[in-house]
Amino acid sequence: MEPHRLNVELPESLRGYVRDRVARGDFADESEYLRDLIRRDREAHGAQRLRELIQEGLDSGAAQPMTEADWARLRQRATQSLA
Repeated sequence: MEPHRLNVELPESLRGYVRDRVARGDFADESEYLRDLIRRDREAHGAQRLRELIQEGLDSGAAQPMTEADWARLRQRATQSLA
């Protein structure tokens, strides 16, 4: 994947903080610091969505056993999403 350039303007206090983290060896360079922040944000967003889905399931009522028809529908949806 070809990298794309993104210009970011930071106040000196934030830029100094990023430079300090790089200087301490926490990150190879400023770009790696920003990539790490973006990855962590993406993971947090995914985790939040998973918590919402779990709560939605819990709020939906008592569990019901899966029938063969339920499994067939799930297999069909999975096959369609892979196509």
